[in-house]
Parts: sequence; structure tokens; C-alpha cells
Amino acid sequence: MTSTLPAVTTEFEPAVTARPGHARAGRVPSGRHLTVRPVVRFRSSRADLVLCGALLVAILLVQGWNIQHYPTLSDDEGTYLAQAWAVREGKGLAHYTYWYDHPPLGWMQIAFLTWLPSLFSPESMTVAPMRFSMLLVSAASAVLLYVLARRLWLPRWAAGLAMVLFGLSPLSVVLQREIFLDNIAVMWLLLAFCLAASPSRHLWHHFAAGLAAAVGVLTKETMLVVLPALLVTMWRFGHRDTRKFALTGAITACVLTGLFYPLFALLKGELLPGAGHVSLWDGITYQMGRPGSGFVLDPGSGSYGVLQSWLYYDRVLLLGGIAGAALLMVTFRWSVTARALAGPALAVLILTAVALRPSGYLPAMYVIQGLPFLALVLAGGAASVTHAVLRRRRGPQEGRTLTTVRWTVLVALAATAAVYVAPRWYDGNRTALTADANAPYRAAASWMAKEVPDPSRARVLVDDALWLDLVHSGYEPGLGAIWFYKADLDPAVTETMPGGWRDLDYVVASPTVRRDARDLPTVRDALNHSTAVAVFGEGADRIEIRQIVGGER
Repeated sequence: MTSTLPAVTTEFEPAVTARPGHARAGRVPSGRHLTVRPVVRFRSSRADLVLCGALLVAILLVQGWNIQHYPTLSDDEGTYLAQAWAVREGKGLAHYTYWYDHPPLGWMQIAFLTWLPSLFSPESMTVAPMRFSMLLVSAASAVLLYVLARRLWLPRWAAGLAMVLFGLSPLSVVLQREIFLDNIAVMWLLLAFCLAASPSRHLWHHFAAGLAAAVGVLTKETMLVVLPALLVTMWRFGHRDTRKFALTGAITACVLTGLFYPLFALLKGELLPGAGHVSLWDGITYQMGRPGSGFVLDPGSGSYGVLQSWLYYDRVLLLGGIAGAALLMVTFRWSVTARALAGPALAVLILTAVALRPSGYLPAMYVIQGLPFLALVLAGGAASVTHAVLRRRRGPQEGRTLTTVRWTVLVALAATAAVYVAPRWYDGNRTALTADANAPYRAAASWMAKEVPDPSRARVLVDDALWLDLVHSGYEPGLGAIWFYKADLDPAVTETMPGGWRDLDYVVASPTVRRDARDLPTVRDALNHSTAVAVFGEGADRIEIRQIVGGER
């Protein structure tokens, strides 16, 4: 079922005259004219295809260049990839006991993305090479963002600007390279928004939007907070005669799909806590009750440090997007652009409010969820300013001088923005394109592969960023190469280590291992009873290969 006018989209806007023959039947509110916006069919618009394609090539070149060397490998990347490896190898949902820390759908998708390259080159199934798989996610997300911008009535140049902001900002280049569930979840949410704003307004589009949103939430459950913004977009762009039914169908599709996760836990007997097994309830309570990182505006908090790391890469996208979203919500009654972008603006404000919780936990990858909406809001703001500067008066024809003045003002504004942004983006992206932050990791992996006499018999504590490197070098998965957290927290591992640290041979002391050892007695004892036999890198980022002294092995 579709609306009666699939080819045009209408809105009421002050002082904009409707084109003859296109106005929908009905009374126009007093003092307003009917605005009719022709729908852009992306597949049949050569100009849109060329612009989107050219920008996509630029984004993939920038994000793909030096991707293995920058940024520094993270333990989260290693964890997700190791779990994807376990799925691909048929070893279960994780490389250790799956304890419902996140829904497994996210790393199932990573397993799919990495299946073909690992089939031809199994030893390449490590974090740095597999980052290339994230380029497929970045490409899909960038194209979906362009399509969404056009469906939200942004002009072609503004849709291109949104794509540039999303894909080429240094903040995006750094974070979208990494193997994070958030990047995949954003792709699904953008698909949901595109379906919600579909110009054809088929009911199945809205049902599919609910399904895509559910997949996004099951990829990274924190995307749940963005769903109200999706519903706003669906309401704004749905046909007035069917929007209630469409909204109900979308919510039903989303909820029923999301229920597969607790149903899975129920069928395994792991929905609620019990003796001898993990549970979904324990996973949820852990995530909800994990220690906070402090108020984001408190200079002494961990959250403040995370915020500063975001601002270091791009202040304009983050602060400008938040300010623009607030302005759009304030001008909702008077601006067509504000009404069209109400969903993305609401998403920005919701994510900002969650980040501002006084005692919440703020991970570094949290901002990924807001990147597309920040880009849309900024591009929409630029389009609004351009429209306001160039809009004709309703009176007599303006003179050529006034037209020249308006264009001069517009060019001056654009040049000022470019002069401010370009040098900062250049510096941030130059680092991403040239720096080698992972040389210590490569050297440590090489040393462990070549210098340990019999890897198949050695037991090594290592972070997940290097776990798969050791597995491919011959260390036994799980009990030979041991993810350092599990030496204290997983009974399946601790039961095989009755002597604690004495049952170990080496510790690969990366910054993550040294930082978290204070809360892990076995890891701390292993560091205290070991001596460095090789050191790679300098300062806080160094990686030490430490051999256990006085052990039983």
C-alpha cells in the first residue's frame, strides 16, 4: 500500500509558492503556501551517482591508506575479531565462554566480512589486516548517508557535504578504520532511516525499517537510544492516512526481531542467573552497573579525557553538530529543513544527553553512533544558511547589485569555514595516513613466533589485540595463548592453572595488560614475578615480553 502521491513530497512553508498543478487537494493554512519537492530517484540521477561515486572513492582512499598502521590496535578490536574467528571456525560464539556481554550478531557479521580473505590467507586473520573489511562497512554507510540526505530534502551539494563530513573528518577516519561493532550498527541504522524516509512510502519500507533497526540494536545494543529519532523520521515522512499503521508495523517488526536474543538465552537455560552457568541477566546488570568514567565536563574524569580525544581530531563536527541540532529543534515550527531533519537532530540531542550523565561510562567509540547525524545536521545547517542568503524577495525583482552582495556574503562564509577547517583536517588525516603506531605490536608478534622454542607447549598471557597472532604462530587457542582477563575471571581457564602465575611462561605486557593488572591478581603476580627479555617501543606505549621467573614449568 502506498500513498496517493509517491512522486512528490509536500510541506507547508511560509512564503514559498506552490508550483501550479502539483498542490495536493485541501485547504492551505492561512499565511502559508504549499511547498512541493520532487523526489530524487537516486538510481536514475546521473549527477547524484557521479557525485556520490567520486566522494566514495576519496573516502575509501583516505580511510584505506595506512589502515594497518594507524590507529593503535585496541583490545576491543581483538576481542570482536577473535570471537568472529571462533564463529568461523565452528568453536562457538566466542573464543572463551560466551557470557552475554554483547549480542553475538555483531561479530557474526564480522565473521562474514572476513570469511573470504581468511579463506585464501588464514594467517591474515589478525586485527591489522582485517581492518580492510571495515572499508566495506564505511562504503555502505557513506552511500546510505548520501541517499538519506537527499530523501531529507537536502540539495545535491549539501548531501555531498554530509558525505564528506561523515567520511573524511579525522575523527571518522580514525574510528571507522577500527573493527568496532558500532560501525556496523551505524550502517544498519542508516538503512533504517533511509527506509523510514522512503519517498514511495510503501508499508513494507516501514516494516523493513523496523527490522533494520532491530539488527542495528542486536549488533550494538546502545543503538537502542536512537530509535525514538527513527520513529520521528518515520512519522514525518509517512503518509498521513497510513502512518499510524506503518509505525505500529515498524515497532512490531523491531520488537519481535529483538526478542530473538532473550529467546536464545531462554532456550539455552541462560536467561536468568543460576549455579554453573552464565546468564543474559548477569550480562545486562554488568553493562548497566559497570563503574562510571565520571562527568564528561569534569577535567579530572576519564570521560573528560575521552571528550578531549574526540575534540583533538575534530571540534567542528562535534560541537557544531550539537549546536546545530539544538538550533534545528528550536526552529522546528518555522523551518522546513528543521522539520525534515528533526529525526537526525533528535538523535544528536539524545546521544549528547546520554554522554552527559553525571556518572555514566563513556567509551571512546561512543561518538561513532553520532557521526552520521552530526554530519547531516551540519550539512542541513549549511543548506539553510545558503537558502536564507540567496532566497528571493517576494516583492519586485531585486537588482543585480543586491544579488552580487548575497553571493559575496555566501562565498565569504564558505571561505571562512574552509580556512578554519582545512588545516585541522589536514593535520589529523596526515597523521592517519603516515604514522606507524603498531610497529611494537608487529615486533612483539614476530618475537613470540620466532624466539619461543616450542609455542605449542608455552602458556602466555596476552591481550586480545595479539591473541590471534599467537594462535596463528602455533600457540594453543585458549589455554596456550591466554587472553589475560580470563586468567582471573573465567573458571574454564583458572581450573587449568592451580599454581596461578607459576603455571605461565610469558606475559606480553602491552599498555592494556599493565593498566588492568591492578584489578587482576594472577596477572599482577605474573608481572611481578617476571623479567623483561624484549621491549618494543618506548614510554607508556611500549610492549614488554616478560618471562616468568620461579614458575613450575
